[in-house]
Formats: sequence, C-alpha cells, structure tokens
Amino acid sequence: MKNFDFQCKTRLIFGENSVKELKNMISGNYKNILLHYGGGSIKKYGLYNQVIQILGKENVNVFELSGVEPNPKLSLVKEGIKISRENNIDLILAVGGGSVIDSAKAIGIGAKYEEDVWDFFTGKAEPKESLPVGVILTIPATGSETSTGSVITNEDGLYKRSLRSNEMRPVFAIMDPKLTLTLPDKQTFAGIMDMLSHIFERYFTNTPNVDFIDHMSEGAMKSIIKNAYALKKDPQNYNARSEIMLAGTIAHNGVLGIGREEDWASHKIGHEIGALYGETHGVTLAIVFPAWMKYVYKADTDRFVRFATKVFDVSAEGKNKNEIVLEGIGKFEDFLHRIGLPTSFIEGNLPTDKFELMADKATEEGPIGSFKKLFKEDVANIYKLAL
Repeated sequence: MKNFDFQCKTRLIFGENSVKELKNMISGNYKNILLHYGGGSIKKYGLYNQVIQILGKENVNVFELSGVEPNPKLSLVKEGIKISRENNIDLILAVGGGSVIDSAKAIGIGAKYEEDVWDFFTGKAEPKESLPVGVILTIPATGSETSTGSVITNEDGLYKRSLRSNEMRPVFAIMDPKLTLTLPDKQTFAGIMDMLSHIFERYFTNTPNVDFIDHMSEGAMKSIIKNAYALKKDPQNYNARSEIMLAGTIAHNGVLGIGREEDWASHKIGHEIGALYGETHGVTLAIVFPAWMKYVYKADTDRFVRFATKVFDVSAEGKNKNEIVLEGIGKFEDFLHRIGLPTSFIEGNLPTDKFELMADKATEEGPIGSFKKLFKEDVANIYKLAL
C-alpha cells in the first residue's frame, strides 16, 4: 500500500424529499447564485420550479445558464465564466447529472483564473481556487457530485480532456433517489457502467498489499450488478435506485483509490469515442472495457483471476488461469448485454474508420495507463478488439 493523504469535503444530504434541504445549504451563505442545468427534464418533472421557489424565498439573486449537453462543451463553460465574473457569483448550483456538474466545476475554477480555463485541461496550469459548487443530483453515474474531476470537450479539434483537483470538490450534494425514477433505461444503465468503470480504474492496479480496499471494491461491484438487475426488472424500485445512487458516489469520491496506483487508460480511450461521435460516456466505456481487459490481463493474470472469481463467481475448478479470466470477462460482457449496453462499435452503431486518429489523439501526450502502459499501437489494437 502506498502512502496517501485523502479528504472529501463534500457534505452529502441523501434521501427522499432531500431537495427541501437546499434552503439550509444556502440560507445566509450566498447572495448571487448561478443556476446551471441542462435542458427540459428538470422542468418537465417539476424540479426546476421547486428549486426556483426555494431560491426565491432566500432573498438571493439568481442567474441562469442552461443548455448543458452530454460531453459538456468549453464554449458554454466560458459563457458561465463570463456570467460569474460580471455578476459576482458566489455559488454555482448544478442541477443535473455529471455533465452539468463537470461544467459547473470548470466554470468555478475558470472564474478565479485570469487566463484561458482550457489551460487547466492541457496541464499548462493548476487550479488554485474555485467558486463554491453545490449539486442537486438527478443522474447517478459519474460520481462528480463528490469527486475531484471534470471532463470537458473543446469543440476546436474535438478534444475531450479530464482534470482532477481537490479545488473542484462540491461543497454540498443533495441526492434524492426519487428524482431518478423517471430516468430512461439508457441513462440508468450507461450510468451504472460509468460507476463500475470508476471502480475498475482503481481496482486493476500494480500496487501490492491493498486487500482491504480490494474487498470494498469487490463488494461495491457486486452490489451495483445486483441492483442493476433489480432496476432492469422494475425501474420504479426505490430501494434499488437508492443503492445505485449511493454506489455512484462511493465509486468515484476517491476512497476506493486510496493507497494504490490508478490506471485511467480506458477512460482516455473512451473519451476519444465520445468526443468524435457524441456517444454517452457510459456507452463508450461498455465498448472499451471488455476489449481493454482482453488486451492487458496478462500483465497481472492473478488480478483478473481475483476479479472473475470474487465479482462474477467464476469457479476455478478444473480450469487454468487464462480460462478463468476469459470466463470472467465473458460474464461481464453478458451482464452488459443483459442491461442493454453494447460491447462493440458495431453493436453501438458507431463508425469504425477512425481508430488510428482516435489512438493518436489518446496518446498525443505520451503512453497512457499504469496497469499496462499503452502506446498508440496498443490503443489502436484495443479499438480493433472492440470492433
């Protein structure tokens, strides 16, 4: 186990009707609030009106910026930065899922930085401070409600880049599972793949003697899979929605990565698919991860044997290690198919003629990953495995 220094400053307010607690989060603390959200869903189901009513009773000035799309855009972030500076915004309230929250985080650090906010995403600068960000979560998936991360797409060149900084952790996150009962299947199950992927990126590590967190991660993965099947059977299952909502937070607040080296190659590989074709992040990960597993597992076969036996209950009796691993990956692919996700470009109806371009962009700053370092040729081969 490696040394670590971990903190998560985000206050979680979880449970049915918890949106009412927004009043206590803002009362007397903020004056000028930027309300940041996506499109029509929060208005269609009444959440927008509820939030506006609460804010209206707190004698605060509310400025709105809507229009966040999946794979949030740099141009909208810059618009939010402009609004924040011109109106002395002291809280950005993100109402939505990971794209809205990531956009809000980028606005928060950009408003406190005199140069181009894209500098943070290219590594030219590091965030030193941020406007506070509060969250009302509507889509469990990215874990952005408590994480250090933000992923933004620059339309100039279609570059999708991620950033991690403790400065970007939200100050509070309100999480009402009831808000997720109306989610379409694609958002529900792509979100579930997203949270599993956050565990994978930490679980597949070269760091020895991390058994305690390994057990936590395996338990989390098994719980997510169990409740995914429950939601496939009954999307209105409030208890399963609650389990999934909490799992998404725990999967990416950093606790499952303490004391260990993390990988993140698959996310970078998936980001290029999302940047080029606009596909939902969780769907790109469903396509990439089985192929990545098949390509890298021999770097530490025992780690994948543990994954197969502990998470997917593969029996080791009468099988060699390679057979156990491949059966485990097969069970993972079967799980993805059973919840309606593709595991290949063809199943996802995505073009297959840009593998070299995507591999080049994914590795333009050098090899990616740590479990097994991947160069351009490796990434191209993973795309081909996912054909």
